[in-house]
Amino acid sequence: MTSISRVALAALFAATPLAAQLPIPAMHPRVKAAIDGLKTDNAWTIDNQISICEIAAPPFKEKVRGLEYRRRLQALGLTNVRIDTAGNVIAERKGAGGGPTVVIAGHLDTVFPEGTDVKVKRTPTRFTSPGIGDDCRGLAVVLSVARAFEKQKIQTLGTVYFIGNVGEEGPGNLRGVRNLFQNELKGKIDYFISVDGTGLDVTSRGVGSNRYKVTYKGPGGHSYGAFGRVNPIHALGRAIAQIGDLQVPSSPRTTFNVGVISGGTSVNSIPFEASFELDMRSESAEEVAKVDAKVQKILVDALNAENARWGGGTNGKAKLTMTIDTIGIRPANGAQTDAATIVATAIAAGKALGFTPATGASSTDANLPMSMGIPAVTIDGGGRGGDAHALTEWYEDTASGWRGPQWALLLVAALAGVR
Repeated sequence: MTSISRVALAALFAATPLAAQLPIPAMHPRVKAAIDGLKTDNAWTIDNQISICEIAAPPFKEKVRGLEYRRRLQALGLTNVRIDTAGNVIAERKGAGGGPTVVIAGHLDTVFPEGTDVKVKRTPTRFTSPGIGDDCRGLAVVLSVARAFEKQKIQTLGTVYFIGNVGEEGPGNLRGVRNLFQNELKGKIDYFISVDGTGLDVTSRGVGSNRYKVTYKGPGGHSYGAFGRVNPIHALGRAIAQIGDLQVPSSPRTTFNVGVISGGTSVNSIPFEASFELDMRSESAEEVAKVDAKVQKILVDALNAENARWGGGTNGKAKLTMTIDTIGIRPANGAQTDAATIVATAIAAGKALGFTPATGASSTDANLPMSMGIPAVTIDGGGRGGDAHALTEWYEDTASGWRGPQWALLLVAALAGVR
């Protein structure tokens, strides 16, 4: 080989997105046996997905599902299986030494309120139930990977934690992973994998979000007798109308949404209180901050405009007040590229199994470690699904749903290293 061709080849490797990938141990005898076993034992994964889903786990009420998840991890033979102060279920599989620490997690919580019917309805090809894909699929995949590691006695160099975490969905504000990274496993995690939802793609970048509940308050009164008093719902309407006219960039994609409004007691009463809940998102932390600043000004302007409108007379003496409560802050991180080691390795692991994962951005548990500079991805759990966050949520295993658990196992093995 000439010196020119060596230089050209070196440049090619430097330019390729997969240059940073770790070796994929797909042909390691024990890893290969585990991969094959996940296909053979696919019914076990499905059975766990269904039975987990039939244990309700509303926001902040994941305890019953968490206790059962702990029992199942203990039954697999993992050590130091515990529930931390946030409610995360944590199982440890010690490495031989000399390798990085890897976390693979699915989230225990759903978006559905207490009392929701979570019984799984079955057809020959489809399972329907709230949370069946998001994230009962992820929880089942984590269990299956742990079982396969134990069954084939795969010895990793690094320690692997298998986790069912709380608080991924909106109201939870990532409280589960916050506790993992800030308290329970602080400073110990080198790679973080969340398994969330269905399909075979990878979330490599984090969509950040700011979420607020905005409340306007006044004295209230009779719609006729107290006419001329400030009206919280009128102020709310002024604010929402101006928010609806905001202009935001399409790249990086930036969005806003008023999703909940409430207030008032009757059609012939001036309400004493009205509120709305607002969500703003972007891959860019800068763009989230920009739209947030615009919204903050709109909220104050709406308050002042309503107070000014009804500023005279006896009924005009009272003024509205406003409170803004934070109901969720998720850090954005659009900087992790496909060349990052964890992303490149996830793509390579998929290719070793016969598919090429697409990369994208979303709001997941991986947002937090990404924002801390810790390599993190969220991978799909295989199969097909739809109607996430709806009562009609469904999952189909398809002819190769087992590829999801296989992918998760191969990625964990590549990151932790195998002896």
